[in-house]
Amino acid sequence: MLYILAAMQKEADALLAKAEIRKEFTQFGKKLWEGEACGVPFTLIVTGVGKTNAAASAMLAIARGADRLLNIGVAGGITPRAKIGSLWQIDRAVQYDFDLSAINGTPVGTLDEYQTPYFPLRTGGKFPTATLATADSFASGQDDMALLDSLGADVRDMEGAAIAHIAYAAGVPCTMFKSISDNAREESVREYRENMLIALGALSESLPKILEEANG
Repeated sequence: MLYILAAMQKEADALLAKAEIRKEFTQFGKKLWEGEACGVPFTLIVTGVGKTNAAASAMLAIARGADRLLNIGVAGGITPRAKIGSLWQIDRAVQYDFDLSAINGTPVGTLDEYQTPYFPLRTGGKFPTATLATADSFASGQDDMALLDSLGADVRDMEGAAIAHIAYAAGVPCTMFKSISDNAREESVREYRENMLIALGALSESLPKILEEANG
């Protein structure tokens, strides 16, 4: 069964608007829907914002029998190619607020039990790909830009790398798509508010192809 994870209700609504829902319920404080969209059966979980919520929801999905994960949502663009309203399939994700470099001498984002800061994700070659950086804060400004640049990040959010971590550790294939709502600079909060509908529209428009890719 494909499980779809979205951090916010407004992201989930992009899918629910195209879906036939058979069941809606709550488990461990998370809202879940079972249904079908574009011919693809799924269970949807609204995770809540942040890495802890995302990781807990990914584990809930796997414990319930998920054999594939799909994470969809909006994110901030970092590099010039990640323009507002563009859609990206994530091929690797890193937690840029995790740092054991002083102890282990490893790059920022590298967990104690790993040799690389990046978690790989499934890609199918039909969408442009990007590197995602995740942290537990909505960044406004460019204080982290040198670090993000060193990690090769194109996009940043608050959930994706945590989901990628859980999926990788459990051996469950994970596909991830992010639609750009704002750019990484001082105006990112204003841009996020002004362009959310643009980003959600791009996500909604591509959902048939996204679901086909995740279900393949």
